[in-house]
Amino acid sequence: MRSKRRHAPLLFIPLSALMLLAFLTSAPLHGQEKKDTLTFRIMGYNVENLFDCRHDTLKNDREFLPDAVRRWNYTKYKKKLNAIARVIIAAGKWTPPALVALCEVENDSVLRDLTRYSVLREAGYRYVITHSPDERGINVALLYQRGIFKLLSNRSYPVMKPRRNSRPIRDILHVSGQLLNSDTLDIFVVHFPSRSGGAKASEPYRLAAAQRLKDTTDSLLRIRTRPQIIIMGDFNDYPDNKSIRKILKAGIPPTETDSLDSRTLYHLLARKGIDNKHFGSYKYQGEWGLLDHIILSGNLLMPGSPLYTAEEKAGVFRAPFLLTEDRKYGDEQPFRTYYGMKYQGGYSDHLPVWAEFRLLY
Repeated sequence: MRSKRRHAPLLFIPLSALMLLAFLTSAPLHGQEKKDTLTFRIMGYNVENLFDCRHDTLKNDREFLPDAVRRWNYTKYKKKLNAIARVIIAAGKWTPPALVALCEVENDSVLRDLTRYSVLREAGYRYVITHSPDERGINVALLYQRGIFKLLSNRSYPVMKPRRNSRPIRDILHVSGQLLNSDTLDIFVVHFPSRSGGAKASEPYRLAAAQRLKDTTDSLLRIRTRPQIIIMGDFNDYPDNKSIRKILKAGIPPTETDSLDSRTLYHLLARKGIDNKHFGSYKYQGEWGLLDHIILSGNLLMPGSPLYTAEEKAGVFRAPFLLTEDRKYGDEQPFRTYYGMKYQGGYSDHLPVWAEFRLLY
């Protein structure tokens, strides 16, 4: 049940004023020619079943219809849209992030409603979305601020099933865009197969998705003169699991930046997430764990790079309003939309992850 603790109400300031202050700040770096700098913030968020109220005859979405067991209706749907929009604004420190990777969104209509008819409408987001063979019809998407990320291309990469009779695996979204300094930034958004049926039995599905992602990023690392790659999403695996550690080979960044390899992938949150039961984006049986990840190519961690971040500039967005009392295991847990089949009216069963970059242009 939702805790009766009351949280402070969220305050909203016109987005146009905030964006002007945050995005147009300029300052020279010591020892360099004067360049403009911009705070380039990204976030990833599994929004927990963002479905509309209409039936897609090609998908198994009946669970989220007005006459189904969840009693999903337009009022609940509208509340969910505004809830997600508020989280995005708050995670951006009241300024919309430049890029937002979303998992568990049903279709174009829910993204159109989110970007045009929720409290996010003033932010001016555009979006791209996959159209995966997922049986339930859930996809991944990327919201982007077109003033600071010019869309160049987008593509969905299908993932081969490990066995012929296996259930379909969700596509991987690849988006390329041009930054204000004319550099290309490649974004991958993923939602790896779930752990339903057990972590061991379902692992081949996640390994297949990880291998497809690895093959694709490796090709970019070979052909890009200065590869700038960001991978975000719900991996349904932890930083030390095989899909991330052995397939993607995304480890903890070295403490000495001189040891960074520009063509190697690094996990921005792994150091905080490994062996820390109090850090994570998801809570399972009383323990927090990191299922939502931010993985980068090495040059994005080099202080002299035009687009730069560091481990201390990233984390899990753990705002009080996103949490509620965990009566079974103690402490707190994510404030969900549903707890089982009972409607809670919250946000999601995941917490967002974020990172803040400095962009020189």
